Amino acid sequence: MEYQYASYRREVDPNRCCGGLLWCVKDICGIVCAILTWMLILYADFVVLMVIIMPHPYTWYSLLNGSLFFFFGVLAIMSHLKTMLTDPGSVPKGNATKEMIQQMGCREGQVIFKCQKCCSIKPERAHHCSVCQRCIRKMDHHCPWVNNCVGEDNQKFFVLFTFYIACMSVHSLLMSGKQFFTCIDAEWRDCSTYSPPTTVILLVFLVFEALLFAIFTAAMLFSQLQAIWNDKTGIEQLKKEEARWAKRSRWKSMQAVFGRFSLAMFSPFSHPPPRRKTDMYMYSV
Repeated sequence: MEYQYASYRREVDPNRCCGGLLWCVKDICGIVCAILTWMLILYADFVVLMVIIMPHPYTWYSLLNGSLFFFFGVLAIMSHLKTMLTDPGSVPKGNATKEMIQQMGCREGQVIFKCQKCCSIKPERAHHCSVCQRCIRKMDHHCPWVNNCVGEDNQKFFVLFTFYIACMSVHSLLMSGKQFFTCIDAEWRDCSTYSPPTTVILLVFLVFEALLFAIFTAAMLFSQLQAIWNDKTGIEQLKKEEARWAKRSRWKSMQAVFGRFSLAMFSPFSHPPPRRKTDMYMYSV
């Protein structure tokens, strides 16, 4: 198999907003799911603040656990926004023109892969997303909870989102469990700013939400780490595709997504390392 390279100008497409600066998939199901995710995070923040922290706002326990919980919450929301508003690695739509193919310098008789659905020159390891209506480089899956595909350019943010939500869920489970025992020992007197029935309902819903989120996000987190570790995306594993590409070592695969080992690996404000030019414009022919 041989490889050719092409460069092209990124065109403005319907999946972009704010003058093309942000990526936003206009899918009503994904938008509803994203809003629901924010509401669930805000509900957890409300219960932790009003039911667990506020009754004893000046104790070391409240200050430490409240600060840690809201720290995880801010990072989770920022990771979610970065995952949703970052181009996952889309291929320009409709670039499979005769002129573009001629610019690639292919010899007569060579064949390049063309996506019939979005009429684009399909890079190696790219897959078409029916929701985004685009081919996405190293597409893992389309997640409605972030209203976007998880691909080459936003996989780091998605992994961080699942990690911080899992941390929030485990932390809220521990705090709500302790609050239950505290209220029972105090016979539900002065253990909350709300009445005992309201306190019970709020804590029960928080435990139920945290348990579901902990299980779901932990499963997604380990699934993503396993795919990165083995340099094989979820859709490639689902289709049982053979590795026709040059597979990186496990450590190199982790560095390709998160960068070199540092605190920036855990920051949603730090972008993934830039791809090499040969990686950006490589096509199977």
